[in-house]
Amino acid sequence: MRESTNHQARRTPLYDQHVEAGAKLIEFSGWELPVRYSGVVEEHRAVRERLGLFDVSHMGEFRVAGPGAESFLQGLTPNDVSALQVGRIHYTGLLTERGTYLDDLLVYRLGNQEFMLVVNAANIEKNFAWLKAHSIEGVELTDESNSFALLALQGPRAQEVLAELTGCDLSQVRYYGFVRDEVAGVPALISRTGY
Repeated sequence: MRESTNHQARRTPLYDQHVEAGAKLIEFSGWELPVRYSGVVEEHRAVRERLGLFDVSHMGEFRVAGPGAESFLQGLTPNDVSALQVGRIHYTGLLTERGTYLDDLLVYRLGNQEFMLVVNAANIEKNFAWLKAHSIEGVELTDESNSFALLALQGPRAQEVLAELTGCDLSQVRYYGFVRDEVAGVPALISRTGY
């Protein structure tokens, strides 16, 4: 049974599959998202004992590139961005000049001068505006949130099931690491980032 939601709400690429599977949909940060299918306890047990797939495509993705990208992020986050190797990720915060948090986020180092930030859905516009307002020379900042679908596969069988859909050796993907490969024939960044 579906709850009526605001028809102006945005929908993830998997919206039709959620409806077909009988999801109860709610509005969250301007998105129409599934909150449950069969029941909270049953779904909790499924994830803890087997596997669960979460559509978190409402999250935001920003690309930060250019010769000033590392320095730019070093000045806005408390973690040492220069220590982040290509293929690694860290969990950090986006800070004001006074050191207070605007938001928490993940920083992916895609290349020597290229990063991807994964930010919370409720703060996409605010975070992007903050970054733009504090940008420095040599930085190209792009909001690519509409170009990504983001799925979180969790539970004890996650690696086993994902291995059936990719040629990637998932045992080589370290905690807070990622690889570029394909999942079910679709180009993907495959990361291991639960927290």
